[in-house]
Amino acid sequence: MAMIELGGKVYECAPPHSVLEALTAQGEAIPSGCRAGVCQSCLMRCLKGTPPAKSQEGLKTSLVQQGYFLACRCYPESDLTVALGDGPGLRQSAIVVRREMLNRDILALYLRPEAPFAYRPGQFLRLHKEANLSRCYSLASVPEFEDTLELHVRRIPDGRVSGWVHDTLAVGETVEIGDSTGHCFYVPERQDHPVLLLGTGSGLAPLYGIVRDALAQGHHGPVWLYHGSYALEGLYRQAALQELARRYPNFHYVPCVDQTGAAAEALGARTGTVLGALVADHGGFSKARVFLCGNPDMVKDARLKIFLGGASMADIFADPFLPSGS
Repeated sequence: MAMIELGGKVYECAPPHSVLEALTAQGEAIPSGCRAGVCQSCLMRCLKGTPPAKSQEGLKTSLVQQGYFLACRCYPESDLTVALGDGPGLRQSAIVVRREMLNRDILALYLRPEAPFAYRPGQFLRLHKEANLSRCYSLASVPEFEDTLELHVRRIPDGRVSGWVHDTLAVGETVEIGDSTGHCFYVPERQDHPVLLLGTGSGLAPLYGIVRDALAQGHHGPVWLYHGSYALEGLYRQAALQELARRYPNFHYVPCVDQTGAAAEALGARTGTVLGALVADHGGFSKARVFLCGNPDMVKDARLKIFLGGASMADIFADPFLPSGS
């Protein structure tokens, strides 16, 4: 059993519990999201002791050197003195410059950081509502094209952050954002190989950034983007994606809906799931790089099916976010 000291109080952390589980079970309010080491909402700093190496995997070298670790992946082997991970350089201010409803449930929020903000299209950041209340949102923007950060925020029933963004947060207000992170972005290599992107709902956000980045960097292999929704009204950015397909002959936009009708046919939407459409269009995935975003069940099923179809796990990119009452 390890002892964890936070804010002058000492807490027990016994196997098989992580630091995050132990602290929250004993009444501490620790920011968290996916609890799988992806969103990095539970970032903490070790002031005394040594956090396990596994708890620092995926963090920037500069953060590791300062003692930062992920509480959800920290199973301590010795006593630790820790602090919440809101140190210098992890947050900065940004101004809300624009709001745009993309469909009935998804709002595009445009932020202008007050200091330089480095990111890759498809990564995500944390948007803070309060000191211990934040959510992660993927970046739909491309820094070479836009000077603002574009987030797609889906309204969650009774969501404390998404409800605030939709109903309260106004143009001109200042918010706090966390650093960019995530592995779901395009790298300019094997530019003649296929790139396949699958998303549902607001999972289009990172894919919209990735596909524009890939095409701008000269990817000349086939690029396929599948975006799915239960109904036609759930799709968005159709005109922009269709225009992109006209400009780049190697880019193919495939909207997918579960419902049929004249409107869907007019758009050229496929009936069925994005995964079903992908499998129907491609015989195998041995040379493809694949990006998956959206519903966690879809991401899980797609990852397995695409792997069994010949893709290397190293070529399947996904930053799935589990529901967290956002």
